[in-house]
Amino acid sequence: MRTGLTKQEKTTEIYFDEKEPTIYIRTHNTDLRNRLTAYASAHPGECRQTDADPDTGCMEFEIRKGRFSFRLTAPYSEERRKAASEAAKKSGVHRQRQQE
Repeated sequence: MRTGLTKQEKTTEIYFDEKEPTIYIRTHNTDLRNRLTAYASAHPGECRQTDADPDTGCMEFEIRKGRFSFRLTAPYSEERRKAASEAAKKSGVHRQRQQE
């Protein structure tokens, strides 16, 4: 979607406080927007879309605490990265991507 915004201007804001039971999300990120839209449709008591700006592609949602999570992942060790690279080469993952 062309919005006239730069990538730096396409932000995601996630905010909440310790008192309120709700998390507020404002995002331009297509994948997150799609996931939240689908979740809101499937679970309207837990999540709802509160606003959308078709000109910029921004959408806003409210979701109950405990329904949204952040996942922190540790970086791969050099040994694990090399093993994953070798496994991908053996299975032809790299060749498949080049053909697409």
